[in-house]
Amino acid sequence: MSDKKILTPEQRGRLTSSLAGWIACGFGSGLAPKAQGTFGSLAALLPWLLLRQLPLPLYALAAVLAFALGVWACNVAGRALGVDDHRSLVWDEFVGQWIALVPALLAPWWAVLAGFALFRLFDVGKPWPIGWLDRHLKGGLGVMVDDVVAGVFAAVVLGVGLALLR
Repeated sequence: MSDKKILTPEQRGRLTSSLAGWIACGFGSGLAPKAQGTFGSLAALLPWLLLRQLPLPLYALAAVLAFALGVWACNVAGRALGVDDHRSLVWDEFVGQWIALVPALLAPWWAVLAGFALFRLFDVGKPWPIGWLDRHLKGGLGVMVDDVVAGVFAAVVLGVGLALLR
């Protein structure tokens, strides 16, 4: 078993040599030397700019499909790395960030910044039940679920905040 923080050259090669690895590491954003989750969340904003053009039902469908893809990709990549939830696996940040930004779809530009910050706050802080899920669920599902819940928490806080400002 490898340290969760540092990818060996062999692990990096295993991750980048497969489609599942490229998806799981957020198309390379998770290979940053530090703050992989933040880099993954930032990278998630690029496809979000396209996703936000979709009607809400299609946006939700895209998020559900991305979640299922992430469970598969993170499971395969985690097995290849020999680590259940390595910090280089950031597809969960993509999906969680997209969920967090649902209230920002029709909001001013600063709501995107607020949604980003709120998602990072809940993802890093891991209040209950996020921390519990992170510790108890394993494999691809475990990688994905805690960030989905962090995204829901961030979306609720952002949505309430936007409603109070109207």
